[in-house]
Amino acid sequence: MRFAQIRKTDIANGEGIRVSLYVQGCHRHCPNCFNPETWDFNGGEVFDDEIENILIELINQPHIVGLTILGGEPLEPENRKDISNLLKKVKQHCQNKTIWLYSSYLYEEIEEFDEEILSYIDILVDGPFIDELKDRKLRFRGSSNQRIIDVQLTLKKQEIILYSGSRYYNKELM
Repeated sequence: MRFAQIRKTDIANGEGIRVSLYVQGCHRHCPNCFNPETWDFNGGEVFDDEIENILIELINQPHIVGLTILGGEPLEPENRKDISNLLKKVKQHCQNKTIWLYSSYLYEEIEEFDEEILSYIDILVDGPFIDELKDRKLRFRGSSNQRIIDVQLTLKKQEIILYSGSRYYNKELM
């Protein structure tokens, strides 16, 4: 897997102060995508063990609430195995930190191809960016078709549960 960048502090892509990993590679190419520079699977840098260790150290800082993974498309077939392994390691080594993942795939599609990935994610922002549905007033998403899903409640209740905010967020870290 390759990555475009790591933001050490990000407040735009999930609740609280987060570390964000921008994964390289996307086949969807949504018109007016916010990150077209991440479409090329050969762009960016190699995500290796050294980068993974740095990422885990960044996430484990006391002021960091969690990790956000976006792209590109983290769940393209070319990225899935590496993302799954990374999610598993983050859950093991960054306890009490949340994981947000942005994907153009719908929850229902992800459930079909890899339910294990869902078991590691706290919040999923799903659905492709649709320029005609763009709304700058939306929080944590670019277009109104995208959902913010509480994945763990959804798995537990076996129905899509939209995230209403603050369930995972430690306000003491503000």
